[in-house]
Formats: sequence, C-alpha cells, structure tokens
Amino acid sequence: MSVIKLSGLTTYPIKSAAGVSLSQSQVTSRGLQHDRRWMVCDRNGKFLTQRKFPKMALIQVAVDETLHLSIAGIADASLELPAVPAAQPLSVEVWGDQCTAWSMGDQAAQWLSNFLGIDAQLAYMPDSTHRPSDHGRFETPNSFADAYPFLLISEASLADLNDRLEQPVPMNRFRPNLVVTGCEPFAEDTWQQIQIGDIVFDVAKACSRCSIPGVEQSTGEQGKEPLKTLATYRRWEHAIWFGQNLIAHSEGTLNVGDAVKILA
Repeated sequence: MSVIKLSGLTTYPIKSAAGVSLSQSQVTSRGLQHDRRWMVCDRNGKFLTQRKFPKMALIQVAVDETLHLSIAGIADASLELPAVPAAQPLSVEVWGDQCTAWSMGDQAAQWLSNFLGIDAQLAYMPDSTHRPSDHGRFETPNSFADAYPFLLISEASLADLNDRLEQPVPMNRFRPNLVVTGCEPFAEDTWQQIQIGDIVFDVAKACSRCSIPGVEQSTGEQGKEPLKTLATYRRWEHAIWFGQNLIAHSEGTLNVGDAVKILA
C-alpha cells in the first residue's frame, strides 16, 4: 500500500488574492497562519472575490511584520503596510455573516480601488472577532474563508480531472490549503478523520465549487473549464464537488512531506 504524504501547503492571506506556497506552516484554530485574515470589500463592507472580479487573482501578497501587496506583471504597483492595523472598527459582511473587522486604512483602499475600478477597502480580522464555520458535522472558528478553515485535495483527484480535459489545469485553480499524494482519486471523499504529522483533522464536509476554478490564476481570465467537465461526473445535490473541508483538533506545525494517516 502506498504511503500518503502532504505534498503541498498554501496560504491565502487576502481572500481571493494569490496564494503563497509554503514548505512549513503553523496551524491555528482558524486555519493556516495568516490564511484569509484579510479581505477586500466594497465601500459598504460587503466582501469581493474573483467571482465578480477575476483579476483579483493577480494581487500578490507577502506577510511578515508588514503586508506587502503587488500586482503580477506590473512592476511599479506595490504597497507596504503594517500587517496588523490600528484598531479602527469596520463592519463587514461575508456570506451573510456580519463581522467586526479592522480597517487597513485609506492607502490600501485607494490602491485597491485603483486596481479594481470600484470603491474598495481592505479589512483585517482581529483575534477578538468570532466567525463560526459553515454548517456540517462540526463547527469551529473561521477566518474570512468561505466555509471552513482548511481545504484538502489529492493530487490523484486533480490528475483524474486532467485526464478528462483537453487542457490540463493546475492545482491552484481550486485554491486548497493542503495537497496530498499517494492515494487513489477522490479517496479523500471517504475519509472522516485523518492525521497529518502530529495534528488530527476531522473531515467536515465536501467542498462545493463556485465559478472561481474557471479563473486562470496567472492571468485573471475567466473560462468555462474545468467546471464544465467536472459537472459531468462530480455534480450532485445541485452542486459541483471537489475537495474536502477540514477542522483541526489542535494547533501545531505542518511540513511538506509529513505522513498522512487515515484514522476513520
């Protein structure tokens, strides 16, 4: 029997912006460190994503003590801000959830507004803000992620999809946090509890897919695939499903190469 291992770790500091590939990451109750702690919203505080603004895929992010923003392919479009802003409350809404965030300030708002062509602003979720996860078998604190703190997809599931496509797509179309190798296609659909390294995860719910996998992440252009093909064999209950949402039992550290054990 093949050994299942963690082959990819990605965090998405700004919701719907480009991901950051990692070899190691801290795990928190809300997800990987920094994952979706920032969110772009309109002037009324409603969240904005690649569903409506696919060019958000071109926003690149780096986080340390500062939040560094840039636009892929545009050399002079960069901005650096304190990663954690002053406590200036900002009421935001994501999928019907009303949250109190902190504003990242006028400079970030102007930068995003210029790029997106609308009045936009950037919000930060402080530790004091509680937003529960989506419905499913479990509830847990969440960041600005759509539904759950972690998304896992196997390399085999993507390979199965790519065998059906005229033009293969990369894993970043699906924006997972955790990628595993060494299992059969869609084996993750059958898992209820797994251990990666020293951390146990409950497999909470399959991930229903919106239009974002149709966005080419390197160009910000929207297309019909791979959703058109996925719909031919991964559609049920009025949705297209690809990947599994997870909840961590504890905090800790994950490393690419960690063994994955199927506990249930």
